[in-house]
Amino acid sequence: MVAAGKGASGYNPTGFLTCGGIPFIVASKNQSDSKGKVLFSEEQIRKRVAELARQISKDYEGKTLYAVGVLENSFIFMADLVRAVDVPMVCQFMKPEFSEKKTGKISTMEIKFSPEIHVKGQHVLLIEGLVQSGVTSEFLLRNLTGRGAASVKLATFLDKQSSRRLSLQPDYFAFLVDESFVVGYGLGSPEMGRNLPYVTSAPPAGAPAAR
Repeated sequence: MVAAGKGASGYNPTGFLTCGGIPFIVASKNQSDSKGKVLFSEEQIRKRVAELARQISKDYEGKTLYAVGVLENSFIFMADLVRAVDVPMVCQFMKPEFSEKKTGKISTMEIKFSPEIHVKGQHVLLIEGLVQSGVTSEFLLRNLTGRGAASVKLATFLDKQSSRRLSLQPDYFAFLVDESFVVGYGLGSPEMGRNLPYVTSAPPAGAPAAR
């Protein structure tokens, strides 16, 4: 796993970042539209997804890939990514469900997901729209490994490393982000704005801001 700014990642003279040898860019602070600052444009997203797909195709050459999308944030990213990956593939989806469990004065958060995913002996790529604390992603990675997957890797569209609560780095990520609010390309506020072809820091008109 590669973290931006460490190991194989870092700034180069052109101002681009690299992740595992794949160059990517961060949002221009000057880009904006009537809804707020555009963090990543439609063209930037298209190019970056194509770059990730080429790397994933190379890494899984000769294998069948089980792509597992985490709903709802990943659905557009996954749709574009899997169509560009050039290896045999099975596509599945899961939706995490959260519940609070209290034992006396101790309160814990339980994470469950549905439907059941059968991945024994398979090479799994878990696909997220946004990784923040890493808690849910880490749980799902461990769960899939425990189900007997031959390998499990993580790909995310946006990686908000500043919000991490545990040590977790995606194997593939499109963009780093540090904004409190992001909407578009599958990400909603909380549900509106998912259809936007770009990512903006402002919620759509009439929608509450999503964190």
